[in-house]
Amino acid sequence: MNYPSIQQDYTQQLKHLMQQAGLPSFRALSRNAEVSDWQVKQLRCGKIAQLRLITLVKLSQALKISLNALLENFSGKEVLASDIATPEINVSVAAADPEAEKKLASLKQEYCRLQTQLEQQRQTLWQEFQHASVQVLESWLLQWPTAAYAAHQNPNLPATKLLPLLGPVEQLIEQWDLVAIAPVGAELPYDPSCQQLIAGHVQPGELVKVRYTGYRQGNNLLYRAKVSPISPIDA
Repeated sequence: MNYPSIQQDYTQQLKHLMQQAGLPSFRALSRNAEVSDWQVKQLRCGKIAQLRLITLVKLSQALKISLNALLENFSGKEVLASDIATPEINVSVAAADPEAEKKLASLKQEYCRLQTQLEQQRQTLWQEFQHASVQVLESWLLQWPTAAYAAHQNPNLPATKLLPLLGPVEQLIEQWDLVAIAPVGAELPYDPSCQQLIAGHVQPGELVKVRYTGYRQGNNLLYRAKVSPISPIDA
């Protein structure tokens, strides 16, 4: 079925938005949005009602405009968006095409369904993450409170007896790809890019002593190692 009220040429309008988004060609738009050339062509021809909501969301993100703005620019209809953060696809049309209106209404329903689905997926992933972390920490969770109680009852308890209980924590840190920058007590040349001086004054390259370790995760620096100049006592 044809929809003459919306089958218009939106090529120049799309080119204008692409220029604002820094997209030099229709092929660049399809690659950036991860949609097909045919879907971009449908948008150019004003056949936006024939595109799936997920496609429209990808196109709006690639063009750096809201979903409402995309519908307003390429449907030939006035879109009333009272809340851009959670866009509503409400339209009022002077001369409405019933079939096109049905498709736009179905887009709104699919958008709401996708929003609910994504929220459920986020909650499920967070629960799975927590469950996996608890499994790794299980022995520590069960034994650490007893060990801490024993330490309070007997201040002379050697701290070395508690160190094996930290194994699960170290295992979890390893699973998260957290790598210590340097062990506590190490003497290293001062490097301000990954070390933080907590006392005194030193020049880059001069030896400092690590007081608190820092961490990297992959190529990302999470925490700088805290260091201080080497004192005569340390020497």
